[in-house]
Amino acid sequence: MPMPAHPAIFAVANQKGGVGKTTTAVNLALGLAQEGHRTLLGEPQANATYTLLGPREAATTVYHLLLGRSPRADVVAPSHQEGLELLPADIDLAGAEADLLHAIGGQTRLRTALTRAPLPYRYVVIDTPPSLGLLTINALAAAQQVIVPVSASLFALKGLAQLQETIARGRDSLSHPELRLMGILPTLYDYTKVAREVLRTLHAHFPERVFRTFIPKNVTVEEMHGRQASLYTYAPRSKGAEAYRRFLKEVMEHG
Repeated sequence: MPMPAHPAIFAVANQKGGVGKTTTAVNLALGLAQEGHRTLLGEPQANATYTLLGPREAATTVYHLLLGRSPRADVVAPSHQEGLELLPADIDLAGAEADLLHAIGGQTRLRTALTRAPLPYRYVVIDTPPSLGLLTINALAAAQQVIVPVSASLFALKGLAQLQETIARGRDSLSHPELRLMGILPTLYDYTKVAREVLRTLHAHFPERVFRTFIPKNVTVEEMHGRQASLYTYAPRSKGAEAYRRFLKEVMEHG
C-alpha cells in the first residue's frame, strides 16, 4: 500500500512507572506491522530492544541518533516481525538526559532526526521512560498524539494532570500545535471493586479521552517479553492478546 506523506507518530507516555508503557508500545507496534503497515518503534530503556531483538548489543542506538553521532539509517534495526523496525536502546541512553541538557536543540533532537529525511513508515510508536525528563520531552516533540497507559489502581490519577499540562505546554514551548492527547488506556485491570471505581473515575475526569478497551492483568503479557515473542503469536487467544487487538483497532480508527 502507498505510504502517506507523513506517518502518524504516537508517544506512549506516563511519568509513573509500572503501568505497561513498554508492553503497550511493543504490542501496538507489532500489531500495526502485522496489519501490513510498515512501522518504526523507538524506545528509551532497552526493554523493547530485548523483547524484539533478544539479548544482543546494537552497534548504534537511539543515543547516537539523539546526539548526532549517527544518522537514522545507521541506527534503525530490523525486528523478528516483518514490517517492524526499531530504534534500539542500551544502557548508554541513561546518560542522554545530561548530554541533551547541554546540546543545542536538546528538547527536539528526536523530531529533527525523524524529519531530516522522509520516513518510509505508516506509523511510528515512541516508548518513553517513567519521567517527564528530556527523553520524554523529545518523544512529545516528535509525536502528534499521546497514548497514556494508566494502571487500574488507587494511584491511577496521580500525575495525569501534570502530564496533560506538559502536553499543553509543549504545544507552545515546542512550537508543536498539533500535539494532542489521543486517549487514556486502562491497564493491569483485575476486575476488583477498586479497578471498577478507577475506571469510573477516569471516565468522569476525562470524558471522551478513555479508550473503550482496557487491558486485563494477564501473565502471558509479561511472559512474552522474556521469550522475544509477539503476544499475538505466543498466546493469540489469551485475554491480553484479545484486548490489545481491540486497542489496536481503536488506535487505527483514530489515526
